Amino acid sequence: MGQVEKTSYSQEELKEFEDLINEKLSVAKEELSQLKQTLSKSNDSGTDNTASTSKLLEDGADTLERENLSQLAARQQKFIINLENALRRIKNGTYGVCVDTGKLIAKERLKAVPHTMHSIEAKLAKK
Repeated sequence: MGQVEKTSYSQEELKEFEDLINEKLSVAKEELSQLKQTLSKSNDSGTDNTASTSKLLEDGADTLERENLSQLAARQQKFIINLENALRRIKNGTYGVCVDTGKLIAKERLKAVPHTMHSIEAKLAKK
């Protein structure tokens, strides 16, 4: 008889994923905290009112940088939420199962993108 296709990961494998996710989560939270600090500092720096051309250019650059930092912070926040949701799926036993195909997501893919809910086949089919 052929090999039976696995429908879930073992407790050991899930523990491995959980550790990986927790590690990524702590790095992501640290980065988000640094982004927020940088954002609040860049908001405080606008006290010098010398109206020169270079100041206007600096303000423009500051605004652009603040927008970029805000976007990075928002992306980081979303990443954190996705990782926390992945931890929830580990606890409720649905982790590693593709929401589109119902098949187990390849371990390599989960190691690269531990919060994914889609197998590579499902992701490619959507394009």
